[in-house]
Amino acid sequence: MRAMILAMAMTVLAVAIVHGQSKPAKPKPDVGAGRVAWFDLTTTDLAKSKEFYGKLFDWKFTAVQGTDLAVEIVSGGTSIGTIRGAEGKISSFNGVVYIQVQDIQKSCDKAKELGATLVPGFPFDLPDGRGAIGLITDPAGHPLGMYSMAPLAPKKPGPK
Repeated sequence: MRAMILAMAMTVLAVAIVHGQSKPAKPKPDVGAGRVAWFDLTTTDLAKSKEFYGKLFDWKFTAVQGTDLAVEIVSGGTSIGTIRGAEGKISSFNGVVYIQVQDIQKSCDKAKELGATLVPGFPFDLPDGRGAIGLITDPAGHPLGMYSMAPLAPKKPGPK
């Protein structure tokens, strides 16, 4: 389970980095703290998933430059998430919802205090100053992402 979450996190990181290099940054919409800001779906058949969700919700899809393993979901002209190819079998834990928060570091710290596990490598700033994301597993083992429109606060220099 932990390896799957880490693999998922690395995919999110790779997509974020590649996507950040593909076009000028467009700020994500401010949906308000505590609301869903972004989500990722994982599939074993990207073409079939695009067809299904495109017909079901009238979603459009744009390529993520540098990979054929993920597409960005566009609804009403706004990017709302990604569909990405799974490496192997899918479990009921695949797919991550990102909840918008005011301060990513404080929210990650609070989640840890409440018994969550912070996935290694998180939180981190998104490319082009578009904010920051954190990824946790809750005390029951479910992955949850958090997104802040503000980047991480600069680290304070330590004592010399």
